[in-house]
Amino acid sequence: MYSRLKFMEEIIMAKEIKKVVLAYSGGLDTSIIIPWLKENYNNCEVIAVSGDVGQGTELDGLEEKAIKTGASKLYIEDLKEEFVNDYIFPTLKAGAVYENKYLLGTSFARPIIAKRIAEIALKEGADAICHGCTGKGNDQVRFELAIKAFAPDMEIIAPWRIWDIKSRDEEIDYAEAHNIPLKISRETNYSKDKNLWHLSHEGLDLEDPANEPMYNKEGFLEMGVSPEMAPDMPTYVTISFEKGIPVAIDGVKMGGVELITKLNELGGANGIGIVDIVENRLVGMKSRGVYETPGGTILYHAHEVLESICIDKETSRIKQHLAIKFADIVYNGQWFTPLREAISAFVDKTQETVTGDVKLKLYKGNIINAGVTSPYTLYDEEVATFDADEVFDQNDSAGFINLFGLPIKVKAKLDAKRK
Repeated sequence: MYSRLKFMEEIIMAKEIKKVVLAYSGGLDTSIIIPWLKENYNNCEVIAVSGDVGQGTELDGLEEKAIKTGASKLYIEDLKEEFVNDYIFPTLKAGAVYENKYLLGTSFARPIIAKRIAEIALKEGADAICHGCTGKGNDQVRFELAIKAFAPDMEIIAPWRIWDIKSRDEEIDYAEAHNIPLKISRETNYSKDKNLWHLSHEGLDLEDPANEPMYNKEGFLEMGVSPEMAPDMPTYVTISFEKGIPVAIDGVKMGGVELITKLNELGGANGIGIVDIVENRLVGMKSRGVYETPGGTILYHAHEVLESICIDKETSRIKQHLAIKFADIVYNGQWFTPLREAISAFVDKTQETVTGDVKLKLYKGNIINAGVTSPYTLYDEEVATFDADEVFDQNDSAGFINLFGLPIKVKAKLDAKRK
C-alpha cells in the first residue's frame, strides 16, 4: 500500500501534507478514511466537515465519532436553507429530471457541500481536501469540480483511487480491525445517500436488475411506505406557487425547508415518489438504484401542472428542451458554470407568471390532478369551450389548414407529375 501511495504522492504533489480537510458523513467510507489518512500521511491533522443538508438523525453523535477515530475537530455546517433556495428550487423551476425519472437528489447536494468544504479548507490553511467518493461514481466529479471552482490550487486526496481496499466488505474488515463503530452490518450494507430531498439505495441485491426491490421489508424504505401499504383513502393537498417557487401548503405559508419536510410526510404516507432506475453514470457505466423522493415528486408534478396554464407553447417547448440539458449539467457536477447560470436566467424569466394554486389527490403512489388556478392563466374557457361561443369563428380553420398543409399538398402534386 505504501509504495502505491508514494507513487501517487509524487504525481500529485511535492510538498508534505500536514493538514487535511475531509468531507465527512460518518458513513462507512469516511469513517475509515480518518485513521487511514493518519496512517499514510505521517499522522497528519484531519479536520472533518459535514454539510447538514437535511440528513436528520444521521448527524447524531457525529462529532464524538469523528474525534474518537482521529479527527482534530468537526464542522457541522447548516446548509439546509441555502440548499433549498439556491439549488433545489432553481432545479425545480427548470423542470430538470435526469433520464425521465431521477430528481437529482444527490447531484445538486454535492456542489453546496463541496463549496463549503473548500471555504473551510482555505480558512484552516489546509494542504489538501479529501473525499470518500468511489472511483466508479459520479460524486468524485461533482465534488472535485466544485473544489476547482472555489479552491483551484488545492490538492485533492481520493483514497478509493489509491488504497488497496476493493469493496465495502473490505472496508468493514478495516473498520473492525481499527475498532471503528458502524451503524450497518454486512447484510444491511446498502450504499445510501440521504438529505432533505431524497434517499437513495444502491448495492447488494439491487445490483442485479432482475431482482425486485424489497419495498415491504422492514427498514428498507425510510421516507415512507410502498404504494400497497398506503392508506385506502386519498389525501388532498393544495400547493401555492409564486414565480415558480412553492410558498404554501393548504393556504399556510412556510419556508422551503418546512414545506419540503411537510410534503415528504404527506407523500411518504401515501407511497409517493419511489422509483427504480437503471441510469447512465457520467463515468460510462450503467447503475441501478432505488430512490425515495416523496415531497419532490409532488412538487415537480404540481409545478408542471401550473406551468401548463401559465406558459405559452413556444416558450414551453424551448424550456422542455433546456430542462434536459440542465439535468445533465446538474448530474455531471457542472453547477458552478456560465452555462448553468445562463439557463437559470432564462428559466427565471419564464417563471414570472408561474403563480397560482394546484390541488392534488395523493392515493397509493399516484398523484392525481384535482384543480389548478392562476391569476396569469392563458387558458380561456370561452375560447376553448365545446359549447356555443361568440369569440371563435370556426370558419377561420379552413384558411389555416390550407396554409399549414401547403408544403404537403405541393409535394404530393409534384410527386404525381414526376411519376
